[in-house]
Amino acid sequence: MELNIGIEPAKEYLSFELAKGVLKLVKDVMLVKEGENVVITADSSTDRRVVEATANAVYTIGAMPTVLYYPTAPNACIEPPAPVGGAVAKADVWIEYTYSYVMHSPSWKKSLENGCRYICLTGMDVEMLVKTITRVDYDLLIELGELFKDTIQSADEIIVKSDNGTYLTAHNRGRRVRHSGQKATQKGYPIMLGGQISWCPVESTINGTLVFDGALWPPLELGLLKNPVKLELKEGRVVSIDGDVEAKIFENWLKSMNDLNMYRLAHYSLGFNPGVTRPTGRIVEDERVFGCMEFGIGSQGASIMGECWSAASHTDGILLKPTIILDGKVFEENGIYQLPEAREICRRLNVAGY
Repeated sequence: MELNIGIEPAKEYLSFELAKGVLKLVKDVMLVKEGENVVITADSSTDRRVVEATANAVYTIGAMPTVLYYPTAPNACIEPPAPVGGAVAKADVWIEYTYSYVMHSPSWKKSLENGCRYICLTGMDVEMLVKTITRVDYDLLIELGELFKDTIQSADEIIVKSDNGTYLTAHNRGRRVRHSGQKATQKGYPIMLGGQISWCPVESTINGTLVFDGALWPPLELGLLKNPVKLELKEGRVVSIDGDVEAKIFENWLKSMNDLNMYRLAHYSLGFNPGVTRPTGRIVEDERVFGCMEFGIGSQGASIMGECWSAASHTDGILLKPTIILDGKVFEENGIYQLPEAREICRRLNVAGY
């Protein structure tokens, strides 16, 4: 029986599908080659079945896996223990499964500077891996992402709205879009799970109301949202937070950082992995609910190609059924893509509703 959190504890659960998925991840996505050093990091909140299966796949193709476990940190983006930092600094490939991911930390930046090929798969469990990798046509998913990337970065004005009260305006002004859900073809370039593109409109042009209604994480106390969290933004900064208990938890968490950069909107993202039909509380999966938008707040990495700044942490919130208007034309309506080319790829991906 599947648990509500999505992790079936039996080691036999989806074991064949898991083995197929991790081999696909290692060989076809991370492009691991014989003789390479692959570091796999995990914390005490990680599903170890996924970690061990990944290490087995790495070893099977002739590369060398090194698995590091350590206690779950209280927040994301915190510098990991020194031995972890030392290991990833010399890795050819780094697969991060830690729940409290260390992306944006000094060790993460150092590993990229040294040419490491990195992927963040925070919170990945067996079911999530099978849904988002094993059973997905990854090449077709990348094709859809490239279409979305080209469409978004050719537009200037972007309006995001929703029946939940969201109405956010911004201008791209020629900003480029990052297709994070690709294959690890470049040294020193971080990638993410397939089914996401990200960018940041010119920060000073971002104004209006943004309401998260799917998920919000971190802080660790949050995840799936029972009640919406409403943010007011002015020139790319959060100026007020309203809502029920989740909003208060989020507001207190931001204040606790004592860092004004934690109030800066860091990126917009589109989520479109066909294996994800609803939020689960695992943020990497939630960011890819098909048709959703995800917004990052806090640190903005150089790969987003915006102003780029550091902050004490980074958090991500989900808007489930957005309407997106690009230069006056409807790109997406209530979570359904309108471009004929996109709709055709969605049909080929067997997405319901297309």
